[in-house]
Amino acid sequence: MYIMTNSRRTVLYIGVTNDLERRVLEHKANSIKGFTATYNCTDLLYFEEVRSVEAAIVREKQLKGWRRSKKEQLIEGLNPGRRDLSTGLVPVTPSNVEEFRGQSLGVRDPSTGSG
Repeated sequence: MYIMTNSRRTVLYIGVTNDLERRVLEHKANSIKGFTATYNCTDLLYFEEVRSVEAAIVREKQLKGWRRSKKEQLIEGLNPGRRDLSTGLVPVTPSNVEEFRGQSLGVRDPSTGSG
């Protein structure tokens, strides 16, 4: 389970993945059409490792039900500076990002219900 944002930190996107590094690269390349590409959610603010897919989905739904202020408090607890946590976690290079840019991955963006 993870939370992405845009460079101005005005948008929060909550998602689930089984491969955080790949998913962050997809966000940075804006290769998944929908909410995250429209609002340029490229910075990783928060993530949790969860034991099962079912637990991750439950946690994602829980956080999506929270007020923004509560989400902000959660992020502040781990990442007080709201820096991009993918720095150092994901080897973001122009070639890595280009690998995902423009690809139709067929991945459904849960925020739009399409993909």
